[in-house]
Amino acid sequence: MERLRDRYEALLLDLDGTLYRGPVVIEGAPAALAVEGPAQRLMYVTNNASRSPESVAAHLAELGFTATTDEVVTSAQAAARLLAERLAPGADVLIVGTDDLAAEVSGVGLHPVRHFTDTPPAAVVQGHSPQTCWADLSEAAYALRADALWVAANTDRTLPTERGLAPGNGSMVAALRAASDREPIVAGKPYAPLLEDALERAGTRSALVVGDRLDTDIEGANAVGLESLLVLTGVSTLDELKDAPAKFVPTYVADSLDALNHPPIPAETDIDPSDLAADLADRLRRNPGRAVTVRASGSEIR
Repeated sequence: MERLRDRYEALLLDLDGTLYRGPVVIEGAPAALAVEGPAQRLMYVTNNASRSPESVAAHLAELGFTATTDEVVTSAQAAARLLAERLAPGADVLIVGTDDLAAEVSGVGLHPVRHFTDTPPAAVVQGHSPQTCWADLSEAAYALRADALWVAANTDRTLPTERGLAPGNGSMVAALRAASDREPIVAGKPYAPLLEDALERAGTRSALVVGDRLDTDIEGANAVGLESLLVLTGVSTLDELKDAPAKFVPTYVADSLDALNHPPIPAETDIDPSDLAADLADRLRRNPGRAVTVRASGSEIR
């Protein structure tokens, strides 16, 4: 029988909460992706802008995944592209984030800076860094008040770690939003730029988005017209689907990535939305290791 993954030419794989939690691999994830089959592109797509593609690929290799630098697509790259499309070459961009984010900005011909000086920077770019502090946010707030363009790599409120959920870049974005009365352009999921970059790199739109968050991975897939698989290994839960808006509803849901290697359970009709979470939980229990179809492939979002 046709496996779920055989329906697609590429998998767009989230990282945090889907393949690993911080430094800890999610059990069974490397083996699930290593199962052989028809040629398929695996693209590792992360909203986390704190590390370079080289660093991400090396981390994935350490955890047992097969990933090359060219297969890693980060929100830092997408943010840098958005800036390059909007600014003159060599323009100053104030960095709130890591040196790897600054390197992506430099790589598209712009000039990364860390402080607001007498000449305001043309833009502010903001990505996750565990070292971001009040002083960094203040420099950015001064620049935004001086009408700098604002690009956020992502707006995830939380970040899955081996200890639980920590504040994500979105929490820091919220602080700048409050301080500046501005709204950023967002590069990462659920917005289109990051996923469109991944699709271009994969060379196909026959792709399945795989992730653990309804409000980023699944909403992002729906926004660009792709089907999606929610894996229950990270942030989102079945209970959240009960009252979820249509844009958060995945095509499939599964307990683990290994569901990619088995035929999915077909969708059922006439399910009361208030019973959706209980129904999905029951069907997952009765069909271990397989994905359950939430809505028919190619159908309108409920």
